[in-house]
Order: sequence, then structure tokens, then C-alpha cells
Amino acid sequence: MDQVFKALADPSRRAILDRLHASNGQTLTQLCEGMAMSRQAVSKHLAVLEAGNLVVCQWRGREKLHYVNPVPIQDIYDRWIGKYERDRLRALADLKRALEDNRDG
Repeated sequence: MDQVFKALADPSRRAILDRLHASNGQTLTQLCEGMAMSRQAVSKHLAVLEAGNLVVCQWRGREKLHYVNPVPIQDIYDRWIGKYERDRLRALADLKRALEDNRDG
């Protein structure tokens, strides 16, 4: 999970993930288009994203296609965000129930 947080910590890597989310299965050349960084920099960012398992690759002939893997982000949600959200939703449900009970009684 540390690799995922490391990968998500950089705004350039998040931008690459956003681009892949908008159009999955891009080559390095396609990802470099419109990016304000060198091909080598994009390649290094992709390596960090791959190490965090946020990007998976598939070869199609001589082309290496990059795809977003949402599973590590879902794992973070389940581990770090979801548990806090459950408590908040439970509190809202309890408040709603108490207000409805007061209105009826």
C-alpha cells in the first residue's frame, strides 16, 4: 500500500491516471502528447505507477498499452475512507430516526 500512496502523491502521476481514466489503453507516445514533460519523465512516472499496481500494461505487437487498475484505489477506500464514512452515515441515520421519532411523538 505504501507504493500506492507514493504513486498518488505526485500531481504529474495523478494527471497520467486521469488521462488513462479518460482514455484507457494508451501508448507512451499518446500519453506524452500534451504533457509538459519529457518522454523520459513520463516513462519514469509510469514506472512508479506500475510499481504501485495502479497501471498495468499489455503488449499489442510492438506497442505497450497502459491501463488504469482501480483495485489499489478501491483497497485504499475500503481500508482508510470507507470505515470513516460508515460512522458518519450511521450517525446521520440515527439523527434522522431521532427526529422522526420526535415528530411522531
